[in-house]
Amino acid sequence: MTSGQDPATREFYADKWSVLANVDKSIGVTPQLEAFLAALPAGGSVLELGCGAGRDSKAIIAAGFDLDATDGCPELVPLTRAHIDHPVRLMRFDELDVDRLYDGVWASACLLHVFRADLPAILARIHRALKPGGRFFASYKAGTAEGRDDYGRYFNYPDIPWLRAAYAQAADWAAFDVETGPGLQHGGSEIDWHRVTVIRRGEEA
Repeated sequence: MTSGQDPATREFYADKWSVLANVDKSIGVTPQLEAFLAALPAGGSVLELGCGAGRDSKAIIAAGFDLDATDGCPELVPLTRAHIDHPVRLMRFDELDVDRLYDGVWASACLLHVFRADLPAILARIHRALKPGGRFFASYKAGTAEGRDDYGRYFNYPDIPWLRAAYAQAADWAAFDVETGPGLQHGGSEIDWHRVTVIRRGEEA
């Protein structure tokens, strides 16, 4: 997870590293990660956005990929770096500024904190960062309007038509696949999640 740029959301995560780590132990690796990695070139480059306490980071490294782990919360970064024994960079989503560098971008439960108005621009940055044919996964808590949870965190709470429109505004993707189903959220209750995988077109020169 990451805090995005909303002050109240960032404040929530600033002192929650141990809480995140304990939740990660109980939940385990994101279930969609194995299939995502299997579709990438062996040993390929993966950018992880919002790595949080490093739950998925460790699995990506163990699978032999070249991981660029990042998070936008400065309080979390040094703790996660020590926890996974791997470099972790401090980077906000809007600071991503590279071209055709990664085989995959992994953004589990983090872009859901991006303001609705800002999401297409962030998605465009991710599209540019992918190599042609590169894959991008992100997950969002399902809803119909942006809002805040009981802890004061901002969520964009999209429905599928809104997500399709935001992704289409960002770039012309080769594929847009979405899976919706229940999952846990902070505090242990269930909520529906949209899990989106897209591919950058591969024929670009």
